Amino acid sequence: MENTILSRAPSRDFTASPPSSRRGFLGLSLGGVATLALAGCASYQGYSFTEAIRRLLTIASQDAFEQLLAPGGFYDDQLARLSVDEVLGNRGGVLARILGSTIVRERMMREFNRIAAEGAYRAAPVVADTIRIVGFENAVALVSGEPTAATGYLRTNMGSRLIDVMLPEVSDALRVIDDPVLGPALSELSGVNLSGVADSLTRRTEDAIWSAIGREEAAIRADPYATNDPVLIGVFGARNAVR
Repeated sequence: MENTILSRAPSRDFTASPPSSRRGFLGLSLGGVATLALAGCASYQGYSFTEAIRRLLTIASQDAFEQLLAPGGFYDDQLARLSVDEVLGNRGGVLARILGSTIVRERMMREFNRIAAEGAYRAAPVVADTIRIVGFENAVALVSGEPTAATGYLRTNMGSRLIDVMLPEVSDALRVIDDPVLGPALSELSGVNLSGVADSLTRRTEDAIWSAIGREEAAIRADPYATNDPVLIGVFGARNAVR
């Protein structure tokens, strides 16, 4: 089958901002996948299923990271919100009693979400690289699978790579927070295994990332025409029509 250059909707130009910005960075790292010449094996009416899955994951990942890394992204997204209790477990209650302030808890929650965004920023190019190199031998099964089948397949193939990439960033961020209000809280944390807090926050961030990608994948499958991508429309539009 002749190789086809991946084309995306004009409204999805993530390279317009400078490469030094986060949006520009995501456009270059995830957009690198979008410029590959992809050859497929299984196909439908000339459309490669392998290419369709790669395009599906590229666009879903790009949209998910853009939303999560936007100002307030993790904090405002109900599927990604990271709360103090979820990250600290029982320690959250201890800190609440020590500090005795809802305002401080809210600031702590926002700080955790900021740290989560830093970890996600580091994770974005790793996801992009994996989409590029993972072989989709079971492309037919993924095309006809559940709404988040491709996301689940990608997560399984990545294993602990996101955790490995994000954990150093999260650990460093927890240690360098310089806040006159949160400082005392973090001092308390340092006495109760700060590395464990970093690990919990990292895993919560990982779950949030995969939830966001899966949600975007499901949305694309439901309405491939919104992408303006001919391959996604050809594969998933046809599949939706015969349901």
